[in-house]
This record gives sequence, C-alpha cells and structure tokens, in this order.
Amino acid sequence: MKIKAFTYLRVSGKGQIDGDGFPRQRDAVQKYAKAHKIEIVAEYRDEGVSGTKDHFDRPGLTDLFVAIKANGVRLVLVERSDRLARDLMVGEIILSEFRSLGVQVVAADSDTDLTVEDGDPTRTLMRQMLGAIAQWEKSVIVQKLRASRVRIRRDRGRCEGRKPYGANPVEKETIDKMRRWRQKGESYEAIAEALNKAGILPRTTLRAGKQTKWHGAAVQRILNRDAAEDQKLSTAGSMKKS
Repeated sequence: MKIKAFTYLRVSGKGQIDGDGFPRQRDAVQKYAKAHKIEIVAEYRDEGVSGTKDHFDRPGLTDLFVAIKANGVRLVLVERSDRLARDLMVGEIILSEFRSLGVQVVAADSDTDLTVEDGDPTRTLMRQMLGAIAQWEKSVIVQKLRASRVRIRRDRGRCEGRKPYGANPVEKETIDKMRRWRQKGESYEAIAEALNKAGILPRTTLRAGKQTKWHGAAVQRILNRDAAEDQKLSTAGSMKKS
C-alpha cells in the first residue's frame, strides 16, 4: 500500500504566481513521490507569501495543518527546505509544530527529512529555546487558570465549567420523566430504553460519527446527582430557618 502525503508549495512574490515557481515545485515533489511510491492526496500552496512569516500568516499552510489534524496523513513533501521557511526561527517553529503532530516533512530536492533533529548547534539552541518558552507559557497559563478557579469558587461557591444535565428546560423535563418512571418502580435500564424509544436524545447526540443513546448508568448518575442537589437545597433551607 502506498504511503499517503500532502504537498506544500510557496512563492514569495506576487509576480511569481503565474511564473514557473509552482510548476517547478509541483514537478519536483511529484517526481519524488513517484520514485518512492508515495500517493499525493492533496496540494496546499501559498501565493505571494514571504518565507519569513509563520504559519498563522499563511492560509495554505494553516489549511495544511487543519487537514493533518483531521486525518491520518503523516508525510508532507516540499521542493526544498526554503519553501517551508527562509527564516531559521520561523522554520524551527513550523517544524516543531509538525514534530508535535508526528508528521515527517521531506525536501524532495535532497531527500532530506527536515523534521529530524540534527546536531547543528544553532538549530539545537533554537529548539531548546522554543521548548523552554513553551514550558514557561504553559506554566503561566496553568497558574492563571488555577487562581481563577479558586477565586470563582470563593465568590460563587462553584467554578463554572460544563453545566450538569438539567441546566435547561428541555433537560429538566427529561429529568422529571426519569423521576416519574423511577417512582413507578422502573429500573434504570428500563428508563433508558423508554427514553430511546421516545426519541429523547442525550445531550451529546453524536459520538465518533454515530448517534448516541441512553444507558442505565447515565440515568442513575443523573438521578443520583439530582437527588443530592435537592438534599443540599433542603439542608440549606433548614439552616436558614433555624
């Protein structure tokens, strides 16, 4: 079975768009793909975009990353390394993103894997700096989120996240049905089956492309949580009266 790959082409000048830049690059990557039994799935290109810009300023490269995250293609072909980036720092940032996704980037002109971390001291320093900056940014974000959660819990008593089932009128009505069926002695599995037959879908209607359905464990969890909330409200009301 052939290895599947995306290709990335780029010309930096507007006047090069209709020149031989794209045909030359396309011919190079296609010849490489044919020689190595690689199937080119799609081509992504940036027209008149400088190689000193990172991928956030490149529509074609951005689309390429989106496509990679959406399927199993893990190989990208470029004519040569400067088609990806001319600036060393920008190039290392882009290659670092490819590495994090487990993607191999190959320059067709030299059959060079650009994502391999070679022993070049300058590139090694760049990667270490980028790694240190990324770690620092992550630590700062974690600290800010933690402080925010603590402040919200202190002020509101609860840190808002994904709201529990029953947060809207439709879900409240479904819980009321669950309660009535339970009071009649129905099992959790029987309630789940009744909800499915009635066409009442869970909050998450699709998972892995398939329609979800109710299960007894989910019904039990929702009713137990709902009962616990009622108990809290009842206890709080009693304390206020006293």
